Amino acid sequence: MEKELIINSTPTEVQIALLENGKLVEIHYQKTNDNFTVGDIFVGRIKRLMPGLNAAFVDIGHPKDAFLHYTDLGPKLKSLLKFTNGAMSGGVNTHTLDNFKMEPDIIKTGKVDQVLSKKQPILVQVLKEPISTKGPRLSCELTLPGRYIVLTPFSNVVAVSKKISNAEERKRLHLLVESIRPKSFGVIVRTAAEGKKVADLHEEIIQIMQSWEDIHKQLHKAKPPLKLLSELDKTSSILRDVLTDSFNRIVVNDKQMYQNIRGYLENISPEQVKIVNLHRTNKPVFDAHGVTKQIKASFGKTATMPSGAYLVIEHTEAMHVIDVNSGHKMGSSKQEDTVMRVNLEAAEEIARQLRLRDIGGIIIIDFIDMRKAEQRKELVKAMRQFMKKDRAQHTILPLSKFGLMQITRQRVRPEVNISTSEVCPTCNGTGKINASLLIYDEIERDLNFIVQSRPKSKIKLLVHPFIEAYLKKGLPSVQMRWYMNYYKWVRIQANNDFHLTKYKFYDENEDEIRLN
Repeated sequence: MEKELIINSTPTEVQIALLENGKLVEIHYQKTNDNFTVGDIFVGRIKRLMPGLNAAFVDIGHPKDAFLHYTDLGPKLKSLLKFTNGAMSGGVNTHTLDNFKMEPDIIKTGKVDQVLSKKQPILVQVLKEPISTKGPRLSCELTLPGRYIVLTPFSNVVAVSKKISNAEERKRLHLLVESIRPKSFGVIVRTAAEGKKVADLHEEIIQIMQSWEDIHKQLHKAKPPLKLLSELDKTSSILRDVLTDSFNRIVVNDKQMYQNIRGYLENISPEQVKIVNLHRTNKPVFDAHGVTKQIKASFGKTATMPSGAYLVIEHTEAMHVIDVNSGHKMGSSKQEDTVMRVNLEAAEEIARQLRLRDIGGIIIIDFIDMRKAEQRKELVKAMRQFMKKDRAQHTILPLSKFGLMQITRQRVRPEVNISTSEVCPTCNGTGKINASLLIYDEIERDLNFIVQSRPKSKIKLLVHPFIEAYLKKGLPSVQMRWYMNYYKWVRIQANNDFHLTKYKFYDENEDEIRLN
């Protein structure tokens, strides 16, 4: 499988598209002024206790107090609080836990007001971003992730990813990690560690322990709320989590980010530095790699598949509902086989849509009815196979007697929701625009004015792709006639986001030439 990462950096946000075999499967957005993200570690302060919810609200500097439930405190809460208080007061003068005396575990069925108190400082990690009206969700079970392993302070558990299926490799990694892990630190071995040598894992443990040391140093005399460890930016965290040997290209349109990604890869995977490419053409990077078109086709209420079948995707506060429709292309011969084929195609597209839109919570899918039990089992098996590439935790239940499939999928950030319907910017909803036949006359009239008022300027014209084709095609083309009339070559470039009658002129400094 070929994997590509296309990165579009703008002054206000970074847009990241993950393509598998040329198909868009994930889209991520990160605003450049985001003050936190999932994985950030804070020292917060307990704002109020809610015994009825068995939870606490914590001030971490966000406009909405963060939510910390008793089940997210973790059994080692007392050890965590002891370390936090000791580090802040200076009583714990080292980040290592070699001589740190662990406290007894808290009970699973306890109450929040028995273990926490108001205004108490506490070390927490962001578990979920704010969703809808809810603030961030927190956890006291800290995880310090690397590419191959994840360290968990105040634990002694060693776990190996279930995606590593080879029993001998699992045993090798377990023994290897057990021999090099720091005292009182648990380890989760990630899928990327498969086949790696002890030196690779040991080097990463040293790097992660340096992050833990930074947290310890910042805790000394810290005044909550304070961010202690920032998760990698979205681009680097995606590279860390999804980068595999099957990645064959990373394209980025920003020179500074290009250098940053190369530097990051030199640390974690030097042999893959060569796959990073800088997008150099004037065409927007998402347009050049077909991402814009796929976004337009993939979002919205309906998603159409190559066979003509389509999905209708609806969402409520409680759940998402997906209806599979065969469309008008259902064959009359062997209807059962046709239904099965459409359902399998829909299952693959649904797996892609869940990743692409980052849909979480409860998902109900209404497939086209199938009478044969073996076909129903085959569909569930195929769905599980299609969902294997999904990094979010999920559970797929067999089809119910009504033919419905239920899926639960982990939700850690708001659903990606891109509006693909375009309000006409020319008519502002009136339904009437100036005659499109006159667009060429308007462009030429403006061009004539620019040439007279700025005779030495180089000129670039951005237009809708249809208008670009009209201006460039033929012998002589309109573009060539302009050159003969004005003795000036006008660069013409298409922009997929422009409506039919929209156009803009730019000078040699890429500044828009405004005419009104």
